[in-house]
Amino acid sequence: MKVLFVCLGNICRSPTAEGVFRKLLEEQGDDLDVVVDSAGTQNYHVGEPPDTRSQAAALARGIDISGQRARQVIATDFAEFDLVLAMDESNLANLRAMSSSTHHERVRLFLEFSPDDTRTSVPDPYYGGANGFEEVLDIVEDAAAGLLQHVRRVRGSG
Repeated sequence: MKVLFVCLGNICRSPTAEGVFRKLLEEQGDDLDVVVDSAGTQNYHVGEPPDTRSQAAALARGIDISGQRARQVIATDFAEFDLVLAMDESNLANLRAMSSSTHHERVRLFLEFSPDDTRTSVPDPYYGGANGFEEVLDIVEDAAAGLLQHVRRVRGSG
């Protein structure tokens, strides 16, 4: 299974989600064959590492995202990835506009996998303070746990 996390610029939310889900797979899903990546719907930061505030917040929880580099979603991603998970409704709309209707079932909101969260969007912490990055991690960790359960169900291993 291949999972792509997507936000606007691929320097805050989606690299955080990629890092959190990778760590979760290492800790609880080593029996699963899952490829994880992240991208942005825009090309604002292509080639750049995640925002330093995202890196610091993630590292404080034992998640190193410093090696990631921002990239933009490309047309082949929709055929290559089983799940293309948008961080918010705006990016979901952009992804659906970028993809053919045959791939729309793969394009979903990441928070659909969050069992107890009624929100549809992971808030963008870019223009806020450090607490926004902590909030993103809390939200992403919850949704990642739900995503892992989904992957297990789909793979028939739990």
